[in-house]
Amino acid sequence: MPWFIALALLVVPILEIYVIIQIGQVIGGWPTVALLLVESALGAWIIKREGKRAWNALQSAFQTGKMPGRELSDAALVLVGGTLLLTPGFVTDIFGFFFVLPFTRPLARRAMSSFFTRRLNTQLGTAGLGGFIPGAGGGPTSPRPSSSDDVIQGEVIDPDNK
Repeated sequence: MPWFIALALLVVPILEIYVIIQIGQVIGGWPTVALLLVESALGAWIIKREGKRAWNALQSAFQTGKMPGRELSDAALVLVGGTLLLTPGFVTDIFGFFFVLPFTRPLARRAMSSFFTRRLNTQLGTAGLGGFIPGAGGGPTSPRPSSSDDVIQGEVIDPDNK
């Protein structure tokens, strides 16, 4: 995974510069700069609004004693999306808006959840979370099929009767 981050840190700025130059050639230099400034201002406003909304939902979940799974993932998406929106460029703004906007965040949440589930299953093996979460399957909590061939030969040693 660290190689992926290093590659992204090299490729994303080059891609951003390329896209900015291409847009600048189509609409002009000053309109491109103005568009970047408008995107940043709009992004900051949306981050402020959605950040407050995510924080209030998180506090409400804690006060009611509810497990804040969706609220935590929303807060994480707003944080990552806000970082991307404040980074100058069009490509990062597209992903930032996807993470922050309330009507696209459920899609991002679903993608993030499936990514982390696959990652956990890869790290923990094929059993996945079955050994840790009851009813998740694949682990020691799952019922084992019975068989008459499950006889283990051995000797019982009782420490009291020597």
